[in-house]
Amino acid sequence: MDLGVYQGSGSGDPEGDAMKNPTEPIKMEKAIVHDKTYFLQVKNHPWLSLTSFIVILCLWEIVSRMSWTPPLFLPAPSEILLEGWGMLKTGVIFNHVLASLSRILLGFSIACVMGVLIGILIGFFSIPEAIGSPLIAATFPIPKIAILPLLILWLGIGEPPKVAVIALGVFFPMVINVYTGVKNVDPLLIKAALSLGSNRTRVIRKVILPGILPMVFAGMKLGIGIALLLVVAAEMVAADAGIGFMILTSADLMQTKKLMVGLIILSLLGIFFNWLFQKMEKIFIPWKQ
Repeated sequence: MDLGVYQGSGSGDPEGDAMKNPTEPIKMEKAIVHDKTYFLQVKNHPWLSLTSFIVILCLWEIVSRMSWTPPLFLPAPSEILLEGWGMLKTGVIFNHVLASLSRILLGFSIACVMGVLIGILIGFFSIPEAIGSPLIAATFPIPKIAILPLLILWLGIGEPPKVAVIALGVFFPMVINVYTGVKNVDPLLIKAALSLGSNRTRVIRKVILPGILPMVFAGMKLGIGIALLLVVAAEMVAADAGIGFMILTSADLMQTKKLMVGLIILSLLGIFFNWLFQKMEKIFIPWKQ
């Protein structure tokens, strides 16, 4: 056998083929690597969310129109929208929404300020932590709406007890989140700031506050939901205006469509505040994005 002829004519040798035809590119097979982390990628599905919402509304409308449930128990979404439009034209709805918003914003603001201050205090200093942590652990489980009669007894009938019960409800998630955030700040950053000559005030302002901002916004998102719950409960007990008062009055008069309008307003307020806090989070915590 002529070994030289055999080696030159072998089509399975890529080097021999390349030497025989130097102008022809060498064909290399690509290795297929499957990405096993694709499920970790966060994807937005806005159209899926919108479609599912529209489908639920359509099913609700069909169930109501087919009289599968009495309209008194489950009115159609179109009828609820017409009822809400009528309340908008008369301006009745604005009085209730503004009354509830004023109570929510005042109580929420007081709770946020006090929660951040006390959370930093008990998280950064040992003596306040020894005093405050048992008190918070003991009072946090108490239902805040159960304290409303006592607040009415102390503060009288009016706006103060409603604002106070909202502030109490929002205070606990705020202070617990801030306290946790302070404890999770990297100790090396604190030691580095102290070694460079910073005092405690400057450490809190330059190291602690930026480090706890994600937990502050987490507490605010939890707190606004609690504020919406408590304002409705407080207005059902002692109020002459507000979303809770409107819902209770509508239930007493069997005005289901008006009651559903109140529930939709609460849902829209929750969506608005969540969107607002997300935008604020992007502004104040750009490094988190």
